[in-house]
Amino acid sequence: MPALPPRLAVFDMDGTLIDSLPDLSACACRLLHHYGLPPITPDALRPMIGDGVGVLVRRLLAHAGDAARDIDPDDAVSRYMADYTPHSTDLSHPFTGTRATLSALKGAGWKLAVCTNKPVAAAQHILRVMKLDPWFDAVGGGDSFAVRKPDPRHLLGTIEMAGGMPERAIMVGDHRNDIAAATGAHVRGIFARWGYGAPEMEAGATAGADSISEIPHIARDLIPD
Repeated sequence: MPALPPRLAVFDMDGTLIDSLPDLSACACRLLHHYGLPPITPDALRPMIGDGVGVLVRRLLAHAGDAARDIDPDDAVSRYMADYTPHSTDLSHPFTGTRATLSALKGAGWKLAVCTNKPVAAAQHILRVMKLDPWFDAVGGGDSFAVRKPDPRHLLGTIEMAGGMPERAIMVGDHRNDIAAATGAHVRGIFARWGYGAPEMEAGATAGADSISEIPHIARDLIPD
């Protein structure tokens, strides 16, 4: 009987592996200050996260209202990324239990990947600085393919990069985009309740987890060895 392909756990980044809200918020406030606009609170920024930097910055400008109507969104996106990348690990950190979870999955023979709407260079930089990069077999960023989550081809491309197969993969994420991508790719989706997404975003997920420490157990139940 031929050997089964390896099991693969794919993780979103912001709000799933990494608590990145502090740096995203600080960068947002610096951008707003540059344009003479009032700052935004982390709580107000949280629901804007998950669709990539371009959408995030446009939501920031929309939040500022008429005072931001003459600002070039493309210029704002460029300024945001130029500031965010070197400061993306000033305040951010892995969620408690992340390293133990990655170690447990690797020890059980799982391959690991990241599928994020964040630009791939920024994602790789964060993983490297936080010393998480050795765990991962692939990183599929928001600019790695012609599409991004919720398009399932972003997830499918990341799975292919990691040497996995959809039927032997799980997707862990805290946003409706993660669950939609998993559903479209016929991949088991686990909603990260510890992240930034609203509770209703869990709709359609195969399972939900209250902490990242639960993932090895749930993953084993979903795809037994």
